[in-house]
Amino acid sequence: MNHEQHPTMKKHRPIEELLTDRSEQIKKLQRIVADSIQEQELIISNLLNPPQEMLTRGQKLSDRVAMFGGSWVFIIFFLVLLAVWIIFNTLAPNQADFDPYPFILMNLILSCVAALQAPIIMMSQNRVEEKDRKRAENDYLINLKAELEVRSLHQKMDLLLQEEIRGLYAVQDKQNTLLKAINEKLDRIAARGSNTP
Repeated sequence: MNHEQHPTMKKHRPIEELLTDRSEQIKKLQRIVADSIQEQELIISNLLNPPQEMLTRGQKLSDRVAMFGGSWVFIIFFLVLLAVWIIFNTLAPNQADFDPYPFILMNLILSCVAALQAPIIMMSQNRVEEKDRKRAENDYLINLKAELEVRSLHQKMDLLLQEEIRGLYAVQDKQNTLLKAINEKLDRIAARGSNTP
């Protein structure tokens, strides 16, 4: 019984080898795709959830001052305040006006506001520029990583194609061997059939 199973196992061995070679190729492709997807998910999660910036109280204050100082609300509020100041000091009786024309106190306050507001806004802008610089560096690194990934994928695909071509040649050789064996058996069967009367 063992002798009967052994030849049939030999018959099916080349076919089994072909199938295992093909399944190994498919597993390699699946591994490459799974690795690529995992790396892309890591990049996407880093982009969607950037690390929170730790700000000091002074930085938060400078951001708020810069945001308010660069808004229409501030401009309109300041224009209204100046208009009220000028109208009051011009039309008020001499005892009530606290800053008569040429409005020296108003000029002093405007100079102080400008002197304080400018460096505060510059601090906020410097931080924004630093953020933009880091963002540009991150974009550059992401683009570089993507380029390296594309190169790596090209190399992997080239290797897989080379293995695929080798596999196809091996399959073709095995098929030729099987066809020769089948032809030999058919020739033997035909020779037996022609020998029998």
